[in-house]
Amino acid sequence: MPLSSRSKPLPPSLSPRARRRSLGTGSAIVLVVLWIASIGNLPLWRALAALPELGDARGLAFGVAFGVGIAAFQIALLSLLAWRWTLKPVLTVFLLSAAAGAYFMLTYGVVIDRSMMVNVLLTDTREATELFSLRMLVILLLLGVLPVALLWRTPLRWAGPLRQLGRNAMLLVAGLAVLALAVGIFFQDLSATMRNHTQLRYLINPMNSFYALAIMGRQPIQRSGATVLPLGEDARVAPLPADAKPPLVIMVLGETARADHLGLNGYERPTTPKLAERGVVSLRNAWSCGTNTAASVPCMFSHLDREAFENRQANTEGLVDVLQRAGLAVLWIDNQPGGCKGVCDRVPRVSYHELQVPGLCRDDECFDEAMLHGLQERIDQLPAERRARGVVVFMHQMGSHGPAYYKRTPPEFKKFQPECTTNALQQCEREEVVNAYDNTIAYTDHFLATTIDWLKAHEAHWAPALVYVSDHGESLGENNLYLHGLPYRFAPDAQKHVPWITWLSPQFEQQSGIRQGCVAEKQDTELSHDEYFHSVLGLLDVQTQVLNPQRDIYGACRPAQR
Repeated sequence: MPLSSRSKPLPPSLSPRARRRSLGTGSAIVLVVLWIASIGNLPLWRALAALPELGDARGLAFGVAFGVGIAAFQIALLSLLAWRWTLKPVLTVFLLSAAAGAYFMLTYGVVIDRSMMVNVLLTDTREATELFSLRMLVILLLLGVLPVALLWRTPLRWAGPLRQLGRNAMLLVAGLAVLALAVGIFFQDLSATMRNHTQLRYLINPMNSFYALAIMGRQPIQRSGATVLPLGEDARVAPLPADAKPPLVIMVLGETARADHLGLNGYERPTTPKLAERGVVSLRNAWSCGTNTAASVPCMFSHLDREAFENRQANTEGLVDVLQRAGLAVLWIDNQPGGCKGVCDRVPRVSYHELQVPGLCRDDECFDEAMLHGLQERIDQLPAERRARGVVVFMHQMGSHGPAYYKRTPPEFKKFQPECTTNALQQCEREEVVNAYDNTIAYTDHFLATTIDWLKAHEAHWAPALVYVSDHGESLGENNLYLHGLPYRFAPDAQKHVPWITWLSPQFEQQSGIRQGCVAEKQDTELSHDEYFHSVLGLLDVQTQVLNPQRDIYGACRPAQR
């Protein structure tokens, strides 16, 4: 009597040797999950071990139960997908996701949440290449590729559909039972730990990545970027007096600069001597509205504050659009491969691909000074009727973009030595990492000073000014954290405290009535990216109902408003 499909343990084509080394589907799931829950979650176990309240025997028992619970949950989840054509592909995704997550969390001290996932999805080829290293290759091979290769070389024993359904159901029940037991025994410990250390939930690998993707998928369709609502449709600038010169304001959007590494702000190293010579005002208590470019830039160019922006139900136009609608000539120059994150999509713009200047560009990357080359010609191409009202040029820096800080500075600006000359920051002494980073700040000092000198050279035809604000800060190895992107509520100050610098020419001061001395009085006042939109409108005297005078740090310095 022929065997029924339910009783065939393996396809008849398998050799006896293959039969001996085959695995049941449940065994395959358990082995993969145990690998992920242990080795793949090293960042989580390291973070738990560092908690003082878990340093006794009960803490150790809780850690073991926590690991068992994670494994049990993943076993229950995978039991739902344990079918002939789905199991190996799904296990492959789990293994590779866990390997990648473990590498980045171990190497840079980051966690994986929605904001970090947005960053990953918006990273272009050049930025991704800078993250590559031999260490990354080795870890991904050992934690991900090797287990995946073993998985695909191992035959699995499949039962008939009904019997397989029964086995999957048993695995599901067993996983949920173990999870309930682990949670039940240590519920109080789990509740207190998750409440007091919320960052731990973003270290559970690879569920953190899957959860972040799911949260992104739940965004309202209005926030997808397909629909952008108009803003400031009443915006206008008052006509200039006959003897006045049009304002020419350069708004420099900094990249990854932290306020406490500027000599202007009291840093012990002379990282900003040229700006000090030019008499700029540094607002030393400014804070970002995000810890990565994808979060900060759209937020700071919005009329909403950080909380309202995060909870918005639709996308609206931003600062750049309102300036354009007011009748000003607006130009965006980007030295960032990641682009402007949508805030410059509706105005004239120059991509970093167009900034090829001999001596300043190499390997499809330019130093920030390249944005000044041909600037007058680019301005001259803007509509004349708009130029007559005023020009606003946004310059998006490469700045201090990591981890390859050493690539951001020309050889003659490497004043702090020795510097880290690899993107694998953990291979360098922390002093070398700081040296490489401080060199980028010193080069930004040079770039901004050179931009101010360029503006001074054009005072015969314009009333110039400059404002520089960075998008977010950076961790440089403090507490084993590198780069940026931690969830805002528990990110360190280094990732949120940003520089805000202002320079006003005498002509601009005279025409606008805004005095740098008044702005300097606010140097220690706490402010944030929430003030950026309204302050830029106030600086340029743009009249619109969307301007909030309470958030306008420049307009408040006009004589009539003091």
